[in-house]
Formats: sequence, C-alpha cells, structure tokens
Amino acid sequence: MSNSLTRVILISTALFFTSACSLIYDKHVQWQTVKPETFPVLYATGFAPISLQKSAHETQRMLMAIKASKIAAYAELAEQVYGQQVTGKVTMADLLIEDQQLSASIQGVIRGAKVIKSYPVGDVYTTELQLNFEDVYHIYQANQNRKEIKSVTHF
Repeated sequence: MSNSLTRVILISTALFFTSACSLIYDKHVQWQTVKPETFPVLYATGFAPISLQKSAHETQRMLMAIKASKIAAYAELAEQVYGQQVTGKVTMADLLIEDQQLSASIQGVIRGAKVIKSYPVGDVYTTELQLNFEDVYHIYQANQNRKEIKSVTHF
C-alpha cells in the first residue's frame, strides 16, 4: 500500500470517528424567560338596555343588563386583541345589485381583564373593562412557561 493512500485512509478514519463521537454526546439546554419591554393597556366599554331585557321583574332586568353589558365589553376587548373577521357578499343581476350582505365575527379568549366601572346611565347599563398586558404576561408565564435558550452544555 502506498504512503499517500495510507494517510488518506487514516485521516478518513479519524474524521469518521470524530464525527461519530460528536453524535454520541448528549446535551443539556437551559431556558430563560424573556419579558417584553413594554405592555399595552386596553380599555373597552359595553352597553345594554335595561328595559328591553326579557323579564317581568325590574331587578332581574337590571341584573340581566349588567351581565349583557359585561359580555359586550369582553367582545370589544376580543376585537381589539384578535381583530374582527369581516365577510361580505354582493349579488348582481343585469348589472344591478340585488342583494348585499355583510357579517362580522370575533373569536378569542380574554384572560386578566378587570372591571373598572359598572353603572346605569338612564335606561342603559354600562360596563368598562381594562386589560393590562402585563397581567396577561404573568398569567401565561404561570401557565405555559414560554422560554428561550439560556445556555447549551455538551457532554
């Protein structure tokens, strides 16, 4: 066998075992959480008519309006956080618009919102909500442990 061929085989074998050894090593990854620099605060207001609630009792109509205004405020917060999906449809015949439809939908989960005020104004019940994203951040940190790599140690 020639000297150069022996060197090539020896170097190839060394490279193979070196790369194979690096595949055998395990590693340990440490994670570190990342906190945003700023947190927005959102506000939403919901309204509900008191007299139009479906009950014969005035107190129950008031309680129903309180609940309805709170749900309306949460829907407004969801719209601010997740956006609103809008779909439209126009039907034409003989180049004239026959029918026009527009619909909107909101879907999302709101966590950490606080009722700031809840009060009647005439025949309308009003609820004001606040959503501080710092509170939302802490809720998600407690529940999901979102993290990034802090260090990697190879063994």
